[in-house]
Amino acid sequence: MMSARKQRKNQTMTSNTSKKATASETGKPPVAKLRLGLIFANIWQRTTDKGSFFSVSFERRYKDADGNWHSGHSFDASDLLALAKLADQAHTKLLEIRSGDDE
Repeated sequence: MMSARKQRKNQTMTSNTSKKATASETGKPPVAKLRLGLIFANIWQRTTDKGSFFSVSFERRYKDADGNWHSGHSFDASDLLALAKLADQAHTKLLEIRSGDDE
């Protein structure tokens, strides 16, 4: 169980990280969203004069002691298998997007 002080620090860090990630993505929505349980993957596309580039961000949703939902970017040992499976799904989705086979 996390102390209230640690939760506030975690919440502040999460809020700051989420804002930075959103701001750095030029306001465009992700080209794909994947979910496995409470873990989410967003696939981002960035187009430059050198071509299109893709990146994937992962987040874990959780409820605090008051029942409010938050996002974090750290994963417990119990999350790692789901994270690995979601990373595999994100890789497959990227291959589909690149080949023009995206549904």
